[in-house]
Amino acid sequence: MNLKNTLIDALGMEIVSLEKGKVVATMPVDGRTRQPFGVLHGGASVALAETVASIGAYELVDQEKESVSGLEINANHIRAKRDGKVTAIATVLHHGRTTMVWDIKIVDEEDKLICVSRCTMAVIKRK
Repeated sequence: MNLKNTLIDALGMEIVSLEKGKVVATMPVDGRTRQPFGVLHGGASVALAETVASIGAYELVDQEKESVSGLEINANHIRAKRDGKVTAIATVLHHGRTTMVWDIKIVDEEDKLICVSRCTMAVIKRK
């Protein structure tokens, strides 16, 4: 998977671990990911959440015959973060034939909850 010249690359995300049904990734809290008020932008958190859900979902499909696409995402921003890095932990809650639902928790270096998200992924047949 080529991550160069993508949003993943632009925001400094790094995939830490990838296994069936679970993905862990980090993202810095810096000038690329902060809002003008100096804290982690909620949109950056959502981008991180959808990224880990998408990568995790793609790992669970037959990649020659299927692809995945985000269908719905929501997020609750629990705590502000000014610097350092955040870690997203995504786990699959539902793995169906045409949809998947992923739970994503974003935490700081002390394991404090920053954001919680749920992402529904569509499984799409390739033509």
